[in-house]
Amino acid sequence: MAEALRLAARGLYTTAPNPRVGCVVARGATVLGRGFHERAGEPHAEVFALREAGAQARGATAYVTLEPCAHHGRTPPCADALVAAGVARVVAAVGDPFDRVAGDGFARLRAAGIAVDVGLMAAAACELNVGFFSRIERGRPFVRVKLASTLDGRTAPADGSRLAITSAVAQRDGHHWRARASAILTGIGTVLADDPLLTVRLDLAHVPPLRVIVDTQLRTPPTACLLREGVAPVLIACGADADASRQADLVAHGAEVRALPTHDGRIDLPALLALLAERAVNELHVEAGAQLASALLQLGLVDELLLYQAQAFLGSAARPLFDGSLAALSHWTLIDERRIGPDRRLLLRPRNQD
Repeated sequence: MAEALRLAARGLYTTAPNPRVGCVVARGATVLGRGFHERAGEPHAEVFALREAGAQARGATAYVTLEPCAHHGRTPPCADALVAAGVARVVAAVGDPFDRVAGDGFARLRAAGIAVDVGLMAAAACELNVGFFSRIERGRPFVRVKLASTLDGRTAPADGSRLAITSAVAQRDGHHWRARASAILTGIGTVLADDPLLTVRLDLAHVPPLRVIVDTQLRTPPTACLLREGVAPVLIACGADADASRQADLVAHGAEVRALPTHDGRIDLPALLALLAERAVNELHVEAGAQLASALLQLGLVDELLLYQAQAFLGSAARPLFDGSLAALSHWTLIDERRIGPDRRLLLRPRNQD
């Protein structure tokens, strides 16, 4: 199963919106076939592993990181492929919560006389697909907020001028987190101040993340880098009373504009996350200013903080990580800490998600 999980991780950047899945067919300690799911619409992990095992799969055990599918989507059911191959046993790490599977895959296997065991290395399998499980079970993406600060928790000089807080090594590491996400979210303040591109600037195969801007009054300039560089789609979330001519202009420049409910003049963020789930966004990577990051945090919508910390100080007059009180952070837990070049990278999650 550990090998199956390693195989599944090879699809980290490419399977969206599908889950990352690996499969190993073995007889005792002898591995007969390996496979992983690489892209939506292409064969699943079980198919590749069974192809490699060939006739030797009969009577063998298939170790798979997620319940085999039992429905016809863009590919045939993997449960049927396992039955046809004549495997004697299937060991699955975890069930698939998707309503067109959700136990039906296991039921189909058992009905064919195949022994099924579930739960081996379940936590690792769930972690690999944390966004997929969030979208299916909670109706919203897994939200990861990426931040960079100095040792005194500051992100920019007091005048807001641009300053590279962390090293090039840390910035490159941040692009790997962008690449694994289905969408990247920012606010209009960041667009106006920094004119970011919000793409993955790494030489690796990946599904380009949807770029999402929270822009209540549609202040995004049609000349923004995100719209000039058509390397990935752009979705702008605005209020219902946003100017129609601005909307038409942004649409003409390649953006999709969606009106959402507002509260106190700001976009309803839970409604935005629900929309992104409908768009099959599993992991949402947030790179935004203090205002939007704080709003997500205060609403309890942040599942993980990805914090890069430079070994430097900017002083109390410089701009902070968050607006308002940081009391909510006292209920968070550090789950990973490591050096990334000269900087530190911290991963934190709400304590109730430990």
